[in-house]
Amino acid sequence: MLRYTARRLFFALPTLLAISLVVFALLELAPGDPMAQLPQTISAEVRAQMREALGLGEAAHIRYIRWLTQLAVVEPMVGIDALFGTALSEGAPRLLSWQTRAPVMTLLGERLPQTLIVVGLAYVIGVLVAIPLGVWSAYRRGGAFDRAATGAAMLGYAVPPFFSGAVLIWLFAITLGWLPSVYDTTLVVRDWDSLLAQMRQMALPVLVLSLQTTAQISRYMRAAMLDALGQDYITAARARGAPEGRVLRAHGLRNSLIPVISIVAVGAPQIFAGAIVTEQIFGVNGIGALLVSSVQATDIPTIMAITMVLATLIVVFNLLADLAYGWLDPRIRYD
Repeated sequence: MLRYTARRLFFALPTLLAISLVVFALLELAPGDPMAQLPQTISAEVRAQMREALGLGEAAHIRYIRWLTQLAVVEPMVGIDALFGTALSEGAPRLLSWQTRAPVMTLLGERLPQTLIVVGLAYVIGVLVAIPLGVWSAYRRGGAFDRAATGAAMLGYAVPPFFSGAVLIWLFAITLGWLPSVYDTTLVVRDWDSLLAQMRQMALPVLVLSLQTTAQISRYMRAAMLDALGQDYITAARARGAPEGRVLRAHGLRNSLIPVISIVAVGAPQIFAGAIVTEQIFGVNGIGALLVSSVQATDIPTIMAITMVLATLIVVFNLLADLAYGWLDPRIRYD
């Protein structure tokens, strides 16, 4: 397994390099100018100096190589220096945002906790609810629970987050006044009261996102479980007198998880950017909000850094899914 993992990671490098080239080329061809956001009162000379400082006057391939060097060499050395107190990156130019002139990785580090706390928690809750929901819905196929779960899943899957978010804000924040409608990113959890405040402001965005995740994954789980329950090994297990709970857990659930693992793995990187709409609705200052502001300002270094983080996460989560296949089904070999 170790050799398989190393081989997959090695072959992921050219894939990530190709993705960076494609993204850079698309951003180069896209309309827009970083200088367009500046006030009109700034003189042409100052604009030219700022353009030169950002490196916009250089050829595209030079800017790409510089960006790639900063992202793949300088920023990892900065991380090593921060962890071990070394000076490997001393004097090396860091990857800076064109919009704020701050290091891009610093911006990502500031936004990442907000995204992980809200969107990541919503994804975990959605997966943990969707799996037993799909299993029980398949086991009770055609019953009242199955029909109710199917209807709720179809509704949750069809209703977009901006609509469900607006409805929940109207109901719980405006009408009932139970929960805040805007996420306070400056809140620091120090005691019990601040913890309650944090949980209250997380409730609505987590609910919106977990509803969508639950609706999507529970449908796949139900379909996979229905397919597993119709297999001969389920009939054989029941014929041997195995308890129904063991039949569901050890035979039905374990085999039906294999296709669902792929859906969960592919959807996991979306916690960093796929919830852009929800972050905008509730004012969560996360990675999605940073991506939106970077696109509006044509901040190419930040856009590319976020894109590469997402691409890397997709590769890593797909690898984790492949490793999980072998754990769920020992017949799958890594040779």
